[in-house]
Amino acid sequence: MKDSLFVALQHITPQHALSRAAGWLANTQVSWIKDPFTRWFVNRYDIDMSLAREEDPCAYASFNDFFTRELKPGVRPISDEANAVVCPADGAISQLGDIKNGRVFQAKGQDYSLLELVGGNEETAKLFTDGKFATVYLSPKDYHRVHMPLGGTLKSMTHVPGDLFSVNTVTAENVPRLFSRNERVVCVFDTSAGPMAVILVGAMIVASIETTWAGQVAPVKRTIKTTHYDEQPAITFNTGDEMGRFKLGSTAVILFGKDAMQWQEDYQAGSLTLMGEKMGKHS
Repeated sequence: MKDSLFVALQHITPQHALSRAAGWLANTQVSWIKDPFTRWFVNRYDIDMSLAREEDPCAYASFNDFFTRELKPGVRPISDEANAVVCPADGAISQLGDIKNGRVFQAKGQDYSLLELVGGNEETAKLFTDGKFATVYLSPKDYHRVHMPLGGTLKSMTHVPGDLFSVNTVTAENVPRLFSRNERVVCVFDTSAGPMAVILVGAMIVASIETTWAGQVAPVKRTIKTTHYDEQPAITFNTGDEMGRFKLGSTAVILFGKDAMQWQEDYQAGSLTLMGEKMGKHS
């Protein structure tokens, strides 16, 4: 009953208005607003500030700056094993496995369309047909920058407008097509393992999604927009480089093509992740 009520309330809540209002508050630099809330947040979620480059939570100009805080050098070493695919973020595995019959597994009794996930572009969907996926959930306590699972060159970025349901386990089990209906940014890269997509999925109270090359991408106009980077100076990344961030938490979905890689057997739904750890190996 409690879970059903939680999901039902999200259907009637003005998701975008609430999230944008939260974004305004998270951006305020008024100390008597941001400092008490930031201190409460650190205590509520037991955040280890010793990992942050700036350990004082009230030293950040805004709550958003605190939330997207940089870590100290070396606290998240990047795996240097040959052919390693690394965790893109601190968090937990929601699901991972095979893309079957054009469908991506979400949770018990739930899956969604690969084509819908990537914004309806058939050519993009074909790149990942019968491939692999991993869904990483970033909780409020986690480090909220997203890094490259594998080095590569940016080919396209698509902003797909949508809903802003919460993306926790309860919602994933009860909201059909959750990750393909929420607002998201689909980033496609060429890598040594072939095409790879890193999809930044928005959620309730997420104020914005940013990438390192374009700045704030969402929210924008409520239409799908794709930017291609083929004719521009190449935007390239090494494995483990930062590529995006969430201002308040959400989910990253990683896609690889058919026979391109394998996930580590010890990574299962619920496995905790640390950015930079090896989570798979490409061919």
